[in-house]
Amino acid sequence: MKRTLVLSTLVAFGALSIAVAGFQAPAGAPAQGRGEGRGRGPAGPPMLEIKKVKDNLYMIVGAGGNTAVFLTAGGVVLVDTKNPGTGQAILDKVKTVTDKPIVTVINTHTHADHTGSNEFFGTTVEFVAQENTKANMEKMPNFKGDKSVFLPKKTFKDKLTLGKGKEEIDLFYFGPSHTSGDAFVVFKEARTMHAGDAFAGKNTPIIDTMNGGSSVGYGKTLSKAASSIKNVDTVIGGHTNDPMTFADLKQYADFNNDFVTWVQGEIKAGKSVDEAAAEYKVPDKYTGYTIGTFFGGIKGNIQTAYTELGKK
Repeated sequence: MKRTLVLSTLVAFGALSIAVAGFQAPAGAPAQGRGEGRGRGPAGPPMLEIKKVKDNLYMIVGAGGNTAVFLTAGGVVLVDTKNPGTGQAILDKVKTVTDKPIVTVINTHTHADHTGSNEFFGTTVEFVAQENTKANMEKMPNFKGDKSVFLPKKTFKDKLTLGKGKEEIDLFYFGPSHTSGDAFVVFKEARTMHAGDAFAGKNTPIIDTMNGGSSVGYGKTLSKAASSIKNVDTVIGGHTNDPMTFADLKQYADFNNDFVTWVQGEIKAGKSVDEAAAEYKVPDKYTGYTIGTFFGGIKGNIQTAYTELGKK
């Protein structure tokens, strides 16, 4: 399956990486996002920005998926570690807000723009992820052989709680969306959630079917998250420059559910995937939403939905 990674998507997401290695591309696919420079000379240090979200909670933007930084009495909890080779840059930004050590890394899902610098933080750090994400990560070259020590040692199926009191973090899993293992990470005291690429931004979804992503399941999963998670008002997206609201998450669930309903209408009307892709427009009520280009763009999303709905 050929994947198209178009630079314009970076603009749509604000800071989205083109780490093809993180999407576990098939053999023979181009290896981008590895600091190789592609004939332009050595890559410079990653350009990152740290922003305060709430007390003791920050987000680091740039060089891959957004990293959350949560300060606890015992040390720092990170959510996602961006592209390979970004660990020192992440640590440098963390040191601008605390001298405490990194003690826990939570990976929201498998892709290397979210797991790529796990190795940098060493074996004394506790790595945590949903069980399907660990299984997906085990397929990645980044975690083969002696690098398997940087895989998550602590996993969960539906829910896991880390910490206590004001430092409590709840991890939830509600089903497939971007991949088969997307975790929603809730910092309870801060009333804030990191949604990873299950909510990368206000765009058509990025669906990685090779890692269990689902077009039909996407909106259902987000709807479960929106109805089940309580007392959250702020959402860190996978690739947004700034936090969003919980109302935005609810709207994104509706957006994805409406998309599947629209696809069902196209199937009923006897339209081919190409015909449906040519007709698709973002509904007017979803102001500010864009059409993405990853994994075949809107045609890829429609093809995935057609296949899942039994229409080839």
